[in-house]
Amino acid sequence: MPSFVVRLWLADRPGALGAVAGRIGAVGGDVTGIDILERGEGRVIDELTIELPAEDLIPLMLAKIAELDAVDVEDVRRVVAGLPHPHLDPLDIAAALLDERSVTSLFAALVAGVGAAFAGEWAAVVDPEGPVVLERSSGAPVAAWLEAFVHGTRAVAPEPGGGASASDVAWASMEVSGLALLVGRPGRPFRARERRQLALIARVGDHRWTDLAGAPTSTLATR
Repeated sequence: MPSFVVRLWLADRPGALGAVAGRIGAVGGDVTGIDILERGEGRVIDELTIELPAEDLIPLMLAKIAELDAVDVEDVRRVVAGLPHPHLDPLDIAAALLDERSVTSLFAALVAGVGAAFAGEWAAVVDPEGPVVLERSSGAPVAAWLEAFVHGTRAVAPEPGGGASASDVAWASMEVSGLALLVGRPGRPFRARERRQLALIARVGDHRWTDLAGAPTSTLATR
């Protein structure tokens, strides 16, 4: 059966998720995974991995879910390259970064890894002090846009771990190297859990960069 990921908002109360699962089951669907992306102010954002007998049942499933109070579907996407593992995928990236043996391959692994794990349309590693785009995927914005975005978001939200000035772009500071890791997916906002995961991946990449660059951390931190 084809698999899909459904992102939805619902009331943060007992039974709310069960009611959604019941509506999915009513059209022959099966919930095979649940991931909580964000919660607060009485609402929770979940991603459900589901299987349906056929793709053309999606409109009927959405109509059944829409009958429920305080439930809104944000996004539905088909899984075409294996089921997502929201907790394991970032760990796979971190492990791969530790295996890299050059700065160039490290940046390439960061861009490819976060692009795949977060279903991004593009990703990039930027040195805003250069200003230089050190690595980017096809489809990434032009260098001037990437540089301006990092400078602008750091001015608004300078704390380590990234900012949230654009909902469909996530970024994380690489504090030791002074670099920034960005990933974008127009039309589907990044949520709190995803931004935290990106920040952790950036930290691993940052420390691996320190090893590969062969300079003391105290020296690199003064760049």
